[in-house]
Amino acid sequence: MKRIVILISGRGSNMEALLKAKLPCEVAAVISNKADATGLEIARARGVHTAVVSHKDFASRDDFDAALAKEIDRHRPDLVVLAGFMRILTADFVNHYAGRLINIHPSLLPAYTGVNTHERALQDGVKIHGCTIHFVTADLDHGPIIIQAAVPVHQGDTPQTLSARVLREEHRVFPQAVRWICNGNVRLNAQGRVETDRMEQSGTTLISPGLE
Repeated sequence: MKRIVILISGRGSNMEALLKAKLPCEVAAVISNKADATGLEIARARGVHTAVVSHKDFASRDDFDAALAKEIDRHRPDLVVLAGFMRILTADFVNHYAGRLINIHPSLLPAYTGVNTHERALQDGVKIHGCTIHFVTADLDHGPIIIQAAVPVHQGDTPQTLSARVLREEHRVFPQAVRWICNGNVRLNAQGRVETDRMEQSGTTLISPGLE
């Protein structure tokens, strides 16, 4: 059975979705860069080992990433999962876990990389928004895409209402991505592209606003 380590920075709702999903893997540890991250308590309540590596204890990103990698590697993970981990990682760290580091991002990448994705989507007047699970590369928020979920943007949406709609889909597709990887259904090929054994879906077009 594959072993995964989950990294968080806050409430850990996506981490909790993973823990509830009964995935075909062992969650070896949940690690946070913040000691007060509420997700740590959720993980402990489920009997998962937790650890804190505070970025504030290090003078540079390189030093922090080295300490974080040391803690991660202690658990011998096959996959490292960024579930709301709010730190930009160095290229050395990313390369150390090449092909076994994934992230969830609250937009339909490659649109709206970085932060404040829901606010920016509303400002631009987009009609469809969503979330993406992808392999992490040194190019921020541009790694090979595993799965995406799209939601309509409604008139009168606020960043909070749009975020809640996207978050519901995050809790569905994130466990699916991890399950596929653990089962060997998704992998990176020699060209760094995602290969999958999954069949393409049909009849799943999302049009927003809807056609008359």
